[in-house]
Amino acid sequence: MTATQCLSRLNARRRELGMSIAALAQRSGVSKATLQRMLSGTQKSADLEHVVAIAAALGMTIDLTPQASSSEFRRAAAAEKASKLVGMVQGTSALEGQAITSPESRRDLVDLAVETLLGGSRRRLWTD
Repeated sequence: MTATQCLSRLNARRRELGMSIAALAQRSGVSKATLQRMLSGTQKSADLEHVVAIAAALGMTIDLTPQASSSEFRRAAAAEKASKLVGMVQGTSALEGQAITSPESRRDLVDLAVETLLGGSRRRLWTD
């Protein structure tokens, strides 16, 4: 969810409850001017403390539930990085006339790179 979507949900909840900006400001401890900027859509980002305070004042929670398990997320990140790495190797090889031409060969290289990234240092996986 983007910051804009999050702020939009907060504003929708405020309207659903029939709560004024002034009442929300008083309940959340966030200034009325800040609330107006945040909830009007003119402010594209928001301070996390403000978002948490507003959500609590509206009877909402901030749910940080993972969309995938740690191992699934790491594997997806490794696959993305491996694909980029193989693409760079493939581009360099093409310049040297040794391009990887078959999709199967490329897939095998990506699979090998994924396993290497997952089996190695975690830092290697998360750095560019």
